[in-house]
Amino acid sequence: MEKLVALLCVFGLGMCFSILGSISVKLMPRLKIDQGKFGSLISAFMFTCLIASLIMGVVTDKIGYKPVAAFGFVATSACIFMLAYGKTYQMAVIPCLLLGFGAMALNTAGNTLIPVVLFEGKNPAAASNLGNVFFGLGLFITPLLVSFLFRKTTYEKAISVLAIIVLVPILFALIAKFPSVAAGFTIGDAIALLKEPVVLVAALALFCYISLESSFCNWLVPYSKEVISRDLPGLEGSVVDAASQQMLSAFAIAMMAGRLISSQIGNITEYGGMYVAGAALIAGLVILGMGKTGAIWSSALAACAGFFFAPCFPTIVGVTNSKHPENFGSVFGIIFAVGLFGGVLIPKTIGNLSKGSTIQKSLKLLIPICAAMLILALILGRVGGSST
Repeated sequence: MEKLVALLCVFGLGMCFSILGSISVKLMPRLKIDQGKFGSLISAFMFTCLIASLIMGVVTDKIGYKPVAAFGFVATSACIFMLAYGKTYQMAVIPCLLLGFGAMALNTAGNTLIPVVLFEGKNPAAASNLGNVFFGLGLFITPLLVSFLFRKTTYEKAISVLAIIVLVPILFALIAKFPSVAAGFTIGDAIALLKEPVVLVAALALFCYISLESSFCNWLVPYSKEVISRDLPGLEGSVVDAASQQMLSAFAIAMMAGRLISSQIGNITEYGGMYVAGAALIAGLVILGMGKTGAIWSSALAACAGFFFAPCFPTIVGVTNSKHPENFGSVFGIIFAVGLFGGVLIPKTIGNLSKGSTIQKSLKLLIPICAAMLILALILGRVGGSST
């Protein structure tokens, strides 16, 4: 049962990270906001995630997985309900801020439990890749379901369905028996670990990766709408919206496939840095292509991005876990918090650059981030691989 809860936690996290992007084509007109304001909503969510990541990591090591997971399901559901019925920008900011606490509770419970309960704890990077297939599933189902429900019912009822879905797993969390946790660090103890090379490099690599993933999760749908509307002006608005939302589903399906394949690589923990570096190189080339091509290539490029993004996060987490398996909740909270600075800064910057320009052109900002992640991944391979 604890395995199911761990997987459902990262599934819920996938829903959290895709919900704003999934509803963006309806949310922006509803709130009467532009790309810059929408970028501010993303930053509000990511900033709270940053704070909550620090807290939830230490809390998990102090009180265990069950209460953190249960809180995550309840808090996330409540915030999505609030987002469903908010009709002004100010009413949307509040649930976006609070959603960070629910998301990080699910994130910490799921991603620190997965390396322990899968593969008997013997291959944390492979376990993290396999477990985070369910993150991709949450990322996939959310835009697909939203696209369907928006055509069948009201905005409020459509979003409420998502809130109900993310609440159901609390039933499993309450009856599951979880592994015990070691006596936890304080936040100060965990921050002190940043002087450890593998922790510092992993944190910086996650800064780059979360910059990329959060930008795609939140801007892929508006980007797709932009290029489809430009290249296929004869399509009805509802058709364009649905096609755009499906791009995020294509991204998520490819991410699931990539993580499933990565989970079968026996030496991925040992040589994780090399795998992440290769993925970063190809991801940069894909983003370069997105800046130059039209609607006909959008789906293929979205899928390519998802596939090559796939192993980066779970492999970085797995390599770090292999070096600091004790009190990993605290360690994970720290490296993820540093990583979330990317989610706070970069999607908002893309929104600002898009005003007076295009989202397509603004995505070029992600290319140097891919280059930085490539370099950091190679360093991680040196300081984190057991072969060094």
